[in-house]
Order: sequence, then structure tokens, then C-alpha cells
Amino acid sequence: MAAADPVRVLIVEDNRVFREALELLLALRTDLNVVGSVGGGEEALPACREHNPHVALMDYRLPGLDGVETTRMLREECPSVAVVALTASANNEEMTALEQAGAVRCLTKDQDLDSIVAAIHEAAATVGT
Repeated sequence: MAAADPVRVLIVEDNRVFREALELLLALRTDLNVVGSVGGGEEALPACREHNPHVALMDYRLPGLDGVETTRMLREECPSVAVVALTASANNEEMTALEQAGAVRCLTKDQDLDSIVAAIHEAAATVGT
């Protein structure tokens, strides 16, 4: 990935209001390109294949497949995608499970946008490594 290219982001978040707000905020940035946005784990893999993101922003609590299962699946089926977990209430055990499943970073949803963007860029830098 060239440094000047925007980071391609897939959002996997079941809370529609939060997902849409995140889409809008990230879309205002020239260094990011939200290429897809889905509400559940089952939709993540087809969206990954279709949109070829650099980074997936992954919620922990999802209907059906949870964030750990979805992260593991994405890392197996789309190994060029880095996962940043973004969750409201995961405890340390859940954060560890996300990291063991392949998440590069685990953040809480109450972190400021600059921290989330920085994590996306850090994760994108790991793509292909």
C-alpha cells in the first residue's frame, strides 16, 4: 500500500446509529475510505471479498457470529485485512480473545476519533506483514 493511498476501511458494527456516525466521521477524512459497512459477522466475509479493505473495524458484540469468531474468520479467509476491534464493553478477557483471534488493536468506542484513526493507520501498516 502506497503511503499516499487512503486506507480502505470496512466497518462491522451492529448498532446502526453508531455505525452510520462512524461512517460519516471517517468519510470526512482524506486519508481513509470507508468501502463497506455491515451490521453483523455473517456479512463481514462477503463484504471483505467484495470491497478488499485494508482494515476491518470490528465490534465485539455482534448478532450471530461474535467479534472473536468474525475476526478469526476474516484473518483466515482474507489474510491481507488487519482487524481493529472497537467495542463498548469488552473486558480484559474478551480483549485478549480478540487479539488471539488476530485483532491488531482493541479499542473502546469512547476513545476519541484521533485515537481510532491512529489505530486504523497502525493496523494498515501491518497489512502484508
